[in-house]
Amino acid sequence: SLFNGKDLTGWAGRTNHWSVQDGAITGVTARDNPAKGNNFIIAKDGDQNLIADDFELRFAYKFSSDWGNSGCQYRSKDFGDFVVGGYQGDFEVGPTYSGILYEERMTRGIMALRGEKVVWGADGKKQVAGKTEKTSAEIQAAIKKNDWNEYVIIAKGNHLQHFINGLQTVDVIDEDPKKQAVSGIMAFQIHQGEPMKIQFKDIRIK
Repeated sequence: SLFNGKDLTGWAGRTNHWSVQDGAITGVTARDNPAKGNNFIIAKDGDQNLIADDFELRFAYKFSSDWGNSGCQYRSKDFGDFVVGGYQGDFEVGPTYSGILYEERMTRGIMALRGEKVVWGADGKKQVAGKTEKTSAEIQAAIKKNDWNEYVIIAKGNHLQHFINGLQTVDVIDEDPKKQAVSGIMAFQIHQGEPMKIQFKDIRIK
């Protein structure tokens, strides 16, 4: 378990956005308290950032706003002031990006759209190698609005997989030696833009 359900022990983020409400890590922005750029709450190991290489991460997330965009950073880098970059399992209120692999603050951007099996070659080029079992539309239909959804990220070597509510959303092999990440920090995002509320619970890693 990475969260005690009571307070932010083991986590660090901007205190004007992050707190614990109803037993969940909660990120909130408002018109009078906007996010000044995307920022993150970072998992800690004592007074250091938690570093993970190969792992299986499970957590539940819920939006309680008309708009919202968030994500789980993994094998990522700390740029200071709770700004993070690297691999991100994306999720949102909208109908398009939940489950994709996005590379925050780096050069590749969207590394895999929902429903794609992708290989990023040693030459740095993306190849779509196939499709996941369910289509993007089927995955979206299984995502609950304003309710809890279970997200799973499995990273083993250069093989990255995301799942929402038991459905695989992407399958990525990253063979680019210059850009692949083999270990790094873990963090949850609150996105700049319209007011939003995102919550996380049942966070555990193997």
